[in-house]
Amino acid sequence: MKKLPYGISDYESLVENNYYYVDKTMYIEKLENLAERYIMFLRPRKFGKTLFTSTLENYYDILKEEKFEKLYGETYIGKNSTKLKNSYYILKFNFSGINTRNETTTMASFQREIASSIRVFVERYGLNFYVNEESEPEDILDNLLKAFLIQKKDKKIYVIIDEYDHFANELLGFNTNHFKSLVSKNGQVRKWYEILKKGTENVVDRIFITGVAPITLDSLTSGFNIVTDITQDENFNEMMGFTEKELEKLMEEQNIKGKKKEELLPIMRENYDGYRFSLYGKEKMYNSNMCLYFLNRYGRFNRIPAELIDVNIASDYSKLGKMLDLCKGEEREKIIEKTVSGEGIISEIRQKFNPAMEFTETDLVSMLYYLGYLTIAGEVFEKPELKIPNKVMKELYSEYFMEILKKATDLQVTENDYNEMLSEIALEGKIDKIVEMTEKYLKNLSNRDYMQFSEKYIKLIFYCIAMNLKIFRLKSEMEVQRKYPDILLIPKDRSKGYKGVMIEFKYLKKGEENKLEEKQKEAREQIKEYGEFEEIKELENIYKYTVVAVNDNIHVEEV
Repeated sequence: MKKLPYGISDYESLVENNYYYVDKTMYIEKLENLAERYIMFLRPRKFGKTLFTSTLENYYDILKEEKFEKLYGETYIGKNSTKLKNSYYILKFNFSGINTRNETTTMASFQREIASSIRVFVERYGLNFYVNEESEPEDILDNLLKAFLIQKKDKKIYVIIDEYDHFANELLGFNTNHFKSLVSKNGQVRKWYEILKKGTENVVDRIFITGVAPITLDSLTSGFNIVTDITQDENFNEMMGFTEKELEKLMEEQNIKGKKKEELLPIMRENYDGYRFSLYGKEKMYNSNMCLYFLNRYGRFNRIPAELIDVNIASDYSKLGKMLDLCKGEEREKIIEKTVSGEGIISEIRQKFNPAMEFTETDLVSMLYYLGYLTIAGEVFEKPELKIPNKVMKELYSEYFMEILKKATDLQVTENDYNEMLSEIALEGKIDKIVEMTEKYLKNLSNRDYMQFSEKYIKLIFYCIAMNLKIFRLKSEMEVQRKYPDILLIPKDRSKGYKGVMIEFKYLKKGEENKLEEKQKEAREQIKEYGEFEEIKELENIYKYTVVAVNDNIHVEEV
């Protein structure tokens, strides 16, 4: 059995140390067959970008020719090699470690990365070149390319840039002025890319750039307008991440088969699947690192992880609030309400934009797509319909929504509050505490907020509070978009005898109090209808409630 490649991003090390490799090498052939030679490909964090760049690096490196069979013999490209294999000098940069504390540290860190990468290149290929670390980054690159042209006249360079936008993403959260200065006409980052473009005239034959979002392209475009962005190309939809077939094959390699696979796969599908990056992409993709984290924990402890998101990944995705805060006011609130409640957002996806300018709603939706918080769920009038891809992402939105509520109402759900709610639901099947907390939020929201209230909004508040009741699986009509109970809390471990609850929500505006009994009756009938579903009948210890909100007063009835 091959080892699980959790945390492995170096292709050569992966092969030599007997780790399992999900074969993506057929895309090397596809990339080489493109007419364009300067490619940009964007994907969210932790989707295997660095491993793919390492796969390219080892395949094209002129010094790895003797190891080709060992490295690629078992892969698609090993059996279908291309004419350009092992024919380039690889110049690789990785900007993921740039220190963005302030403008000075960012520029100094950028300069060190350029100097360090070029020194590795010089020593690796035996070039006669002195790396002057006191020089500006663009000058170091310019001098290297000139020296290479003289010393290696008949050879070409393949430039690989990993996480090209990392420092820009970091800066956007807290310093847009700093961002502007780095990518402006006279900014050093832009100057460096201008030199790289100049190098394509003689020694740089191919470029492959990865990152998360095209946020610097608008500013760099006049200095670096040669790249082709294939992020939404349907032929490359599955180039990074796992398809379900790839995941199943990986699970079987880890001896997770039969009933074990049938138990685990739905959990992974609900939490890690759902990404489609092209309007016409054939497959939904799993976040590969999240899957590897899950399988690694399961392999070590022989149980489903209590936390379904790796803390290292969670820190990357914790920037949701910073990105949403770039778009102020009602547009942001509208997007949050729509996405968490399961509605699709019909929007074009910007291929390049500059958030140093005022962020529009379309810019924000596009950014959320690139970061993996939204994905293409379908199309309406040939425009993408974007939704939250999976439960893990929905939890992050819920946390942010609760932060918005906290600021609007000066209320907070404490750890003790959550413990009381958990105890009451799990042991007694009651919902008094969670209803009480929901009602507190309603009463503390302004009259202006009430004007926007609806059944969906009340449900949203309740749902986001319930998201933090970790011993339950939270199912909702919002998630599955079909005839289903509004909220269904099912214990993850049914062997402990915990109770579950099913809730149907209704809402009445101020002045409609006389319709309360009518609404309660309507909710009761729906609850009884849902109780006849086979999947609901299978559940034991399920308590059923109708919840009718009349303005800021909540009326609860057990069915």
